[in-house]
Amino acid sequence: MNSKNTVAVWDILIRIFHWSLVIAFSLAYLTSEEENIWHIYAGYTVLGLVIFRILWGMIGSRHARFSNFICSPISVYHYICELRAGSAKHYLGHNPLGGWMVAALLATLLVVTISGLKVYAIEEGRGPLASNTATVTLLSVAHAEDDAGDKTEETENQGEEFWEEIHEGATNFMLVLIAMHVLGVIVSSRAHKEQLIKAMINGKKSIK
Repeated sequence: MNSKNTVAVWDILIRIFHWSLVIAFSLAYLTSEEENIWHIYAGYTVLGLVIFRILWGMIGSRHARFSNFICSPISVYHYICELRAGSAKHYLGHNPLGGWMVAALLATLLVVTISGLKVYAIEEGRGPLASNTATVTLLSVAHAEDDAGDKTEETENQGEEFWEEIHEGATNFMLVLIAMHVLGVIVSSRAHKEQLIKAMINGKKSIK
């Protein structure tokens, strides 16, 4: 397509973030069934990327900012109705539905990574959230009797199970969101006759 008919939309940092997140989350998911150090590294990478995206959503380029694409629920509803009618407005950045999907993905990834850190802290006593666990353990050894120690261990086991369930549930919900996101990209690409995947590679979208 002629460059005169395209406009730069996604900055280089957004594109690096997007594809790095795809790789990091995929690696974390593929190594989740094993006690693998790569799962830990991938999880930290995902958390770092999400934190970056939240910050960039506040101070980044025009189309990267949340204020550019987080619309009211009624705007999302109208967009869905227009999409079904085949008359949806074209947006250079995220459309209203895509904007809320971005927010949902980021929020879910925060739950996935933080719950993962809690599990890591309880199981291994390591990570940024391990200090409370270590303190409880030291106090238990120094001051508690055997029966109190048993209660502490039982409490920790319950805590581990609780966070594992949250981690697994959030991960499964993330997979649902990813499937919806991919479907949304396909539908939007066809509805507006544009190549959204290509746009996330070269940063450019066609002018309507």
